[in-house]
Amino acid sequence: MSECIQISFAVCRIGIYTCFRALCCKGPPPARPEYDLVCIGLTGSGKTSLLSKLCSESPNSVVSTTGADNIRKYWSRYYQGSQGVIFVLDSASSEDDLETARNELHSALQHPQLCTLPFLILANHQDKPAARSVQEVKKYFELEPLARGKRWILQPCSLDDMDALKDSFSQLINLLEEKDHEAVRM
Repeated sequence: MSECIQISFAVCRIGIYTCFRALCCKGPPPARPEYDLVCIGLTGSGKTSLLSKLCSESPNSVVSTTGADNIRKYWSRYYQGSQGVIFVLDSASSEDDLETARNELHSALQHPQLCTLPFLILANHQDKPAARSVQEVKKYFELEPLARGKRWILQPCSLDDMDALKDSFSQLINLLEEKDHEAVRM
């Protein structure tokens, strides 16, 4: 008997809250759009750590993906249906790794399923002494000529600066919303 009362009470509380919101706040808050994003980058660039921290999970419990270099050839299988791309690069990596990251970013920017999508390029590990600045990354990756006419954002980031990371994602959401508004106008 007490279980029925508790369930009924919970339903009533939800109903009252919904009514209150409808009367006092002119309805429920608007639904936030959801976007399908693909997050790619080389091993050790910090993809999982950044996303875990952004979701308020401890980055200390993150285990690096094993065999990630072998998985890279399968990235394109995850592109279909994506509405945006997050490309994470280790701005403090070796020249060889930076060259590989550059080639992978160029491939992604030119891929038929991604070339019209907004890109958020995160120059991660800015807290490390060997980190390259955003200007150095932009020049090295030849982003100005390659990404001309495309919608992209290049931002510095590190696990220590969550405000900058959240700002980067806000900018990406703005690009995604702009694309939504363009689709409505057509």
